[in-house]
Formats: sequence, structure tokens, C-alpha cells
Amino acid sequence: MKSRFLLLSSIVLSSFLSVNSIAQHRLSDNKEHISPLTREYIYPTRIVWSEGDVLQAQNLLNEGDGQANLTNTHSVILKNTGKATSSILVDFGKELNGSVEIVTGMWAGNAARNIRIRMGESVSEAMSDIGEKGATNDHAMRDFTMKLPWLGKNQTGESGFRFARIDFLDADAELHLRELRAIATYRDIPYLGTFKSSDERLNKIWDVGAYTVHVNMQDFLWDGIKRDRLVWVGDLHPEVSTINAVFGYNEVVPKSLDLARDATPLPGWMSGISTYSMWWIIIHYDWYMQHGNLAYLEEQKPYLQNLVKQIISKIDGNKESMDGTRFLDWPSSEDPLAIHAGLQSMTILSLEKAALISEFLKDEETKKLCEETVLNLRKHLPEHNQSKQAAALLSLSDMMDPMQAYNEVLSVGGAKNFSTFYGYYMLQAMAKAGKYDEAIQIISTYWGAMLDLGATTFWEDFNMEWLPNATRIDEPVPAGKVDIHGDFGAYCYVGHRHSLSHGWASGPTAWLSEHVLGVQLAEPGGTKYRIKPNLGHLDFVEGTFPTKFGVIEIKHSKNANGKVISKIKAPRGIKIVK
Repeated sequence: MKSRFLLLSSIVLSSFLSVNSIAQHRLSDNKEHISPLTREYIYPTRIVWSEGDVLQAQNLLNEGDGQANLTNTHSVILKNTGKATSSILVDFGKELNGSVEIVTGMWAGNAARNIRIRMGESVSEAMSDIGEKGATNDHAMRDFTMKLPWLGKNQTGESGFRFARIDFLDADAELHLRELRAIATYRDIPYLGTFKSSDERLNKIWDVGAYTVHVNMQDFLWDGIKRDRLVWVGDLHPEVSTINAVFGYNEVVPKSLDLARDATPLPGWMSGISTYSMWWIIIHYDWYMQHGNLAYLEEQKPYLQNLVKQIISKIDGNKESMDGTRFLDWPSSEDPLAIHAGLQSMTILSLEKAALISEFLKDEETKKLCEETVLNLRKHLPEHNQSKQAAALLSLSDMMDPMQAYNEVLSVGGAKNFSTFYGYYMLQAMAKAGKYDEAIQIISTYWGAMLDLGATTFWEDFNMEWLPNATRIDEPVPAGKVDIHGDFGAYCYVGHRHSLSHGWASGPTAWLSEHVLGVQLAEPGGTKYRIKPNLGHLDFVEGTFPTKFGVIEIKHSKNANGKVISKIKAPRGIKIVK
């Protein structure tokens, strides 16, 4: 009898090990299907509003264990009498990408309960109906009904949000909530780059720009986590600049660039926009300069060669005549003169970068073709039409004197007519004119205004003219006040459709690391850097910058005479040059 038992045990154990081995083998064969994303539970930080019969609401602020059980003492009770409904709105403290999970308690009977949930990037969006001031479910479901089980839990799909409103819908019934929490989905990666100065407002702006990009680093690099959960290649350029300054190398960048390439067989333009295919070239140049992966650059060679020929085929004499959507950014989209000036400049910038990439790849034919075309394009100087977008690109492409661009256009009205996307290039053009402190003031005024309105991430667009009488996004809108989210916006981002977490708005983070902390690449490959600080009115600035061999540690401070004293520590393998 004993021998049979031992034999049976041996067979069972052998079967278990065999199944376990198969499972391990399957996992190892499918690593490309393992998510790079982490899930973290985020609990509400405050109750913003409630209505109806809501008992023990503050219990929703308690961190729990996510498990339903038979103890009901700590539940929040929403009680409906007749057809009257009870509701509650919570704040998770910061914008995030993820879902909402609800853990339920025990009520009389075991019938499921019906709720409506509305997630919002602002209080006003979470309080709105679909169609009200542009509120929508585009790209992500953020307003819908769902059932909750008795003594169980349920999750929503993902969206970008900070606030969540729960409406209990069942007549003459109770709903017991043990927990209401967000499940944030993000890449668990360290912030290798840092920035700290004597100006706390500037420090906060750097941090928020970094977080805005981080929250959009999902499976691919998105532009927005609520709307525009897509790979928009032009929008990636400021995002990639921020990634280089904050996170260093991350696979989400080449993965997204390759997606755009593979999804856009020529003669198509990426995202249907000629400048976006040009940005693809510029991003590849910047990525190689920082990380020096020649093998990856080689993979782009066939597509790049044909893209260059396609761009050149759209030149009429010495003027660009790009087809597809002719686009710089939304605020400039109704100005054909500015768009032409921008496209002429973008064509020059992209072909110049393509020539340098071709030099890295030892492709003399493409390099020569690019250089000859650029010389021809420089014979035509377009009109900027007082557009800050156009003037910035004309300056950056050396088609306009930097001081002239600053004095005639960029300085006019200060932060007026800045945009969250092309504001990065306006700042770069100001730096080229040596107007560093003036650029710092613009950053503080324009991007800082979003922080004053309660932002924890930077927005798809912002206009200084929206400010008078505006309510913060983290407060209900009182009568007689302006709804900063619902009452403004244009083009594709009217009202609540407006994304309040848009990666293209992160430009100040990259700019501050490059021009104030002063970190600039000296040679391709990411091993030689120049440190050229521009403190402006700041007393000191310190921080780190990620490289392939570790972080560069930097501190600049002014002495009693105003002279900047620098302390720099570079990792082995990184050379600091003058």
C-alpha cells in the first residue's frame, strides 16, 4: 500500500513539475508580450463634493487592501430614497493614466448595483455630461454606467484623469463602498536628470514638465493620456528632448519612431503631415547624438533615403510646396504665410539633419543631395507675418537674424501668443539671441500660470487671455466665474475635449537643463558635453543630467561679485570640453 502511495505521489509531482516547466518555457518564449508598465494604487486625497444621502464619506480617503470582507463598519454608504440619487466626487491629487477600481461591501440582498462614473482632468469635466462644453468619450471611455457586485470589486477601462464622480443610480437602495482607488499605469523608471535653482516656481515647472512626459510614456509614447492616446511624431520632438534630459535612454522612443515608420509607407506623410515626417528625421538625429547607437541608425537608412527624395520632390524652384496637411501647431493653423515660412524652415532643418545622419552612415550621395537642396532653399526668405512660430523656426534655421527675430516678433507682448507646443522653439530662438533671463521669465509667466490654476501636468494649449476671472481646475466653478477648462479651446480641443496632460508642452524642462543648467552635447554619441550655464536672475542652479555612463553632477552658484562658480563631476567615460 505504501509503495503505491509513493508511486502516485511521484507521478503527481512529476506532472506538476512538467506543467510548471511548460509554463516557464511559454513565458520565456513570449517576453515581447510582457507589459513594461507598472500598476500602482492611488487613493483619493480629498472629497471635493457630494450630493444626496452619503454617509461616512471621509472613509474613502483611507488606504485599504483591495479586498472585500464581511466587516462593514468602514464602508461609505450611498443611500437612495425613491428616485433621488446620491453622488460623490473625489480628487486623486494628480493627473494620472489608469483606471478606477471600486471595492464593495455588504448590503441587504446580493443584487448588483448600478452606478455612473465620470472621470475628469478637471472638476468641471468630471461634473459634465457627454456633449456639454465639449465633453467626450473620444480615445478613452471616461463617462459610462457599470455594475458593481455585492462583496466584490470592479474596474473601469483606462483614461487620463485626476477626478472621479460616482452617481448611485438604483432607486430605494443602498450602495456600500469599502474602497475607491485609482490604478495608475506607468513605466517605473528613475528620474536620473534633476533641476533645482533659487527659484522654486521654476523648479516646479521643471518637475511638472518631466512628469507630463513620464505619464505619457505608456506602451508607446503618447501625446495625451485622455485624448490623443496616439503616436504623433511631431509632438514627440519636445517629449524626446525631455526624455533625454530626465530619463536618458528609454526603449519607448525607438519603439514609437519605428511604429510611425512602419505605419507610414512612402509616399505617405507621418500622421498625414509633411512636417511630422521631417520631425522624424530630426528626432533620429537628436537620438543618435545623445545615445550613439549606429546599428539602430543603420536600420533607418532605406526609409530615410527615400523620405529625403520625397521631401525634395515637393520643392518648387527654391520654395517648399508640401502637400498633405500643412501644419506647424494649432494656433498658427489659419495663417498661411506663417505656415509657409515654418515649412520652408522645417525643410531646411530636416535636410540639414538628414545630411549629418548620412555622414554618420557614410552615404555621400544622400548627404550631397541634402546639402545642395538646402543651399537652393536658402535663396528664398519667406515672410513671418508676425507669427512667433514662424519667427522662431526662421531663426533656428538661420534664415533670420536671432536678434531681429527676438526684437521684431518674439519679445512682442511677452508671453502673449505663445503656445504649449511651439513655445519650446520660441524659447530656443530666444536662447539663440542670448535672451536667457527673458526666456526664464516667459517660462515662469506662461507655464507657471497653468500651475496657478491647479495643473499637475501641462496642457495641450493655453492662452494668457483665458486668465481673467478663471476658476482653478481643482474647484467647482461658481456662478459668475470662468470655467478655464470648459469655456475655452479651439480646433480639435474645444472645451472639455481639451487635453490637460499633453507631452508636447514639456519643453521648459528640456530647455532649462540645456540652457540654465547648461548641458549641451559637444559631439555625436553622447560621450562629450559642454557645460555653459546661463543663470539670469538666479543665485544658483544645481542638478544632474543622464548619460550612457551615468549622471553628470553639476552646481553653479554666483559669488559676491556675480561671477558664476561651477562644480562639475562627470562619470568615467564622459568628457567635459570647453
